[in-house]
Amino acid sequence: MALTPDDLIAQAMRDPVNAALAKRLPGLGLQQGFLTAGCLFQATWNHTAGRPPGWGVKDYDVFYFDDSDLSWEAEDAVIRRVHEAVADLGATVEVKNQARVHLWYEQRFKAPYPRLRSARDGIDRYLIACTRVGIDLADGSLYAPDGLDDLAAGILRMNPLLPMPEMFNAKARDYQSRWPWLRIATCVSSSTP
Repeated sequence: MALTPDDLIAQAMRDPVNAALAKRLPGLGLQQGFLTAGCLFQATWNHTAGRPPGWGVKDYDVFYFDDSDLSWEAEDAVIRRVHEAVADLGATVEVKNQARVHLWYEQRFKAPYPRLRSARDGIDRYLIACTRVGIDLADGSLYAPDGLDDLAAGILRMNPLLPMPEMFNAKARDYQSRWPWLRIATCVSSSTP
């Protein structure tokens, strides 16, 4: 049976932290705000595995895009505002201004990163294609540029926008260790012949 956007959202909202974030975050006025990453796609894999929706979720990612002030201080003010609004949830909420990622990414990951134009651009650059999902905080719609077939089938493919085989392999194997039924469709060796 096909996974629809409504299915994914319903599975994700069974995690009480996701549900609370989806309810509280829109009121904070985050520009281009999205709830994204593992807290969403892992709920689908947990549903398939018969586990609670929040099983294995390390943090809850929130993206926004504000290029009017690229200082760390401006982003930190947003991070603090979000943390105050969700402190009672007892969950780690990671907030990132996608307009600033190019300023620190290369130093942290040893790879160049373009200046993004939107929060969706940040979602588009996840290492694994089927994990490129986000819930728009403004209207509750699902953004999933690759569709949902691979996510539902547990097929992990490297995102062609971010060809980083070593990082892809490490992340895909980590997911597979937690959800053994996942299949790595594109596993590129990092060694040279």
